[in-house]
Parts: sequence; C-alpha cells; structure tokens
Amino acid sequence: MSQVRVRFAPSPTGFFHIGSARTALFNWLYARHTGGVFVLRVEDTDKERNSEAFLNVIYDSMRWLGLNWDEGPQAGGDCGPYRQSERAPIYTEYLEKLRATGRVYEKEGATWFKISGEPQIIEDAIRGRVERTEEKDFVIIRSDGNPVFHFVNVVDDITMGITHVIRGEDHLSNTSKHTELFKAFGAPLPVFAHIPLILKQDGPGKMSKRDQGALIEEYQKRGYLPEAVVNFLCLLGWNPKDDSEKLPIAEIIERFDFPGINQSNARFDDRKMAHMNMTYLLELPAADYLALARRHFAADPAHAATMASVTPEYFADVIAISQPKVKAIDELPDYTAYFFREEFPWNDKAVKKTFKKGEPLARLAELREMLAAGPDFADETAVEETIKAAAEAQGFGFGDYQAVARLATTGTNAGPGLTQIFRVLGKAKVLARFDRFLANPPAVS
Repeated sequence: MSQVRVRFAPSPTGFFHIGSARTALFNWLYARHTGGVFVLRVEDTDKERNSEAFLNVIYDSMRWLGLNWDEGPQAGGDCGPYRQSERAPIYTEYLEKLRATGRVYEKEGATWFKISGEPQIIEDAIRGRVERTEEKDFVIIRSDGNPVFHFVNVVDDITMGITHVIRGEDHLSNTSKHTELFKAFGAPLPVFAHIPLILKQDGPGKMSKRDQGALIEEYQKRGYLPEAVVNFLCLLGWNPKDDSEKLPIAEIIERFDFPGINQSNARFDDRKMAHMNMTYLLELPAADYLALARRHFAADPAHAATMASVTPEYFADVIAISQPKVKAIDELPDYTAYFFREEFPWNDKAVKKTFKKGEPLARLAELREMLAAGPDFADETAVEETIKAAAEAQGFGFGDYQAVARLATTGTNAGPGLTQIFRVLGKAKVLARFDRFLANPPAVS
C-alpha cells in the first residue's frame, strides 16, 4: 500500500470549533499511527465570509493542540498551493477534463455536472457498506464563476494524492456526489471514514459554535492544558477498547485505528472535560504549574497588578498550596484572592455553619492567645498541635476551631490546608485578621 495521506480542510469563516478540532485530531492521529502525511488545506473560496483573522485562529489553535501539519500553508509541500483561493488554474484544468468527457453542460449561467445514474457503493471504514444513487445533476461552477465545494474538494483530493478521507458523518450524504466525480475523472476512490458527530451536552442535535464549551479558544483563554483537551477529544468517538481514559499521546497514536472509532454519536460533557483537565493539572510539575499561573494572571491587567503587588516567592507559595485544590487555572484568581488583599467578602453559608455551634468568637479569641504565644507559623505541625490542644482542652473537635479560624482568615470554609494558609500569610497577618474578625464579626442572616 502507498503511503497514507490524509487532510484536514477547514473554512476560515469562524472560530475553531471543537468538532473541527476533533476531525483534525483524528486525521493527525491516523497519519501518525500509519507513518503517513497530514495535509492542512484551507477551503477559502467563500470570499464574503472568509477572514485572515479566523485563519490565524485555526493555525494557532492547531499548534496549541500539537497538531503539526506536514504539508500546507506555512509548511510548504509538493502539492500546493494549499489554499483553494490560489488554485483557480488547477480547477480550470480539471473542468476542461470533464468537458472533454461530455459530463458537464451550461444552464442558467452555471456549469452542471451530469450524473451517471449508477448506484454509488461506498465501503466506509467506519460506517460499513453504504449504497446511494444520485438522482439529479448538480452545479459544480456557480453563475458567478466560483466553484462549488463538491468539485474543488474532489479535485484537491485527487491532485494532493489523498488516500483516506476522514470527516464528520454529516458529510456522508455528500459522498455519492464525490464518488461520481472521482469516477468521472478516472481517479481511484480514497478510503472514506465518516466519524460520529459530537452532540450537544443537553438536548438533541450536534454541537454548534454557539454552544458553551464549543470553541477551542475558550480552553486556551481559561488556561486548560492542551494535552488534557486532546486526550478528552480522542475519547469523543474513539474507544481504546478498555477502561483507559487518561492516556499519553504516544500511546494514543500507537492504539488509534478505525476499528476503535464508534458508529454512535458522542455527547459532549464539559464536566468530564474539566475533570480530565484537573487530572492533568494535579500531575503537572510545580514549576510548570507556576508558569501557567503566571501567564494566566499576566493576561488580565487587574490580576497582573495583583501578582506584581507581592514578591515572586510569595506568589509561588500561594500557587503551590492551591494546585491540589483547584480544578482549572482560571479559578485561581478568585480562589486565592484573600492572599493578596485584606478586604474580602464573607461567604454566607460558611458564616451560618460556623456560628451554628457554641460560641465561635470565644473559641477564636482563645485560639488567638495560644497561637500568639505559641509556635512559629513556618512549623505547620506545631501550629496544628496547638489547635488540637485548644480543642481538646475545651471538649471540642479540631474542626470547630479550624472552621472559625479559617473563616476569620479567608472569609470562606474551603481552600488549602489551614496550616498552609497560616504559613504563607505569616503570623502577624493571621493574628491581625483574627483581631478584625473579633472586633467586627460578620452578621449572621
């Protein structure tokens, strides 16, 4: 068999959709699995809707996901140009080939393709045998002179030597038109593989660009890890045939093939995506996680100012103790806000819960005196032992003292370990927060 050549052919008419990314990914994976060639081809014949800005989003998003292309714009290759807007002479040449066979005619200013009327048999690598007969001739060159998708798509696949066409199932209805054209040109049919659609998270229908979580750019902005996004996208329609979910890309490449692609449609699940990302974040080396956090804070002027207001060492400490607790990088600024300012809101639920039991202010006042006279806050074990001793002396549990201490220090009842928070903030700042809380406790609604 000759070398596998696959292609991803986006139109730069909008932001990079998760369905497009998954199609690109499956093509890329198949090329890497087989030692083949991954071609990027830009279908930019729609002059009114095309945008260089959108095209750059596609390039940037594909590079962010790690989907490097072997041939195409910015990469070169022997089958260019790789933008349809630059391939007009090739389309003219192939149109003349069809004219020579008597398979085209003019009507109402447009150029029509004359169908054969024969059944078109498609041995789809995923869907199985599909038989369809085209019943009507169809336009291949519009009255304004612009070629139609079906025509240029087939011409490009022929001239670029594409051996496998991997695309969404919604294109299956077009395929009989395409096989008609391949045969009219006397060209061999590529292997067709129509992958399942990605359905909306809630309700019927496939995911559109307007649905939440549909744009790759969103995940870039939110600080998602590209490895996590790629891993999640792989599982939208492909099954590694065991219970594996988190897989390194090298293993996915090794295991990826058509038999593992499902026929049934895949449903998007943003909670599963977030969980996958959190799993990758938890395993990220601390230095890499800190670099990611710095980039995210720096991208917003307000957050950049927050980061600049403290020492790099202090910021690194805050991020290090937050890493095991945060599901996504974009949650970090809100999650860590109390580390960077003395004014912060009280969480109503935390206040109600804390003030339900006994006299929390008395417990805090007592703990304040013990901590003030007690250990260095750099010694987390000693601080924890002090809190335990205070609780045992009064017949309370550790949690009863911890809850009010955490509320006074952070305004909430969740976050990193309390002794970690104390260590990073330092003794003077924690005791000052205790004093403010005791002098002006929040109202219990």
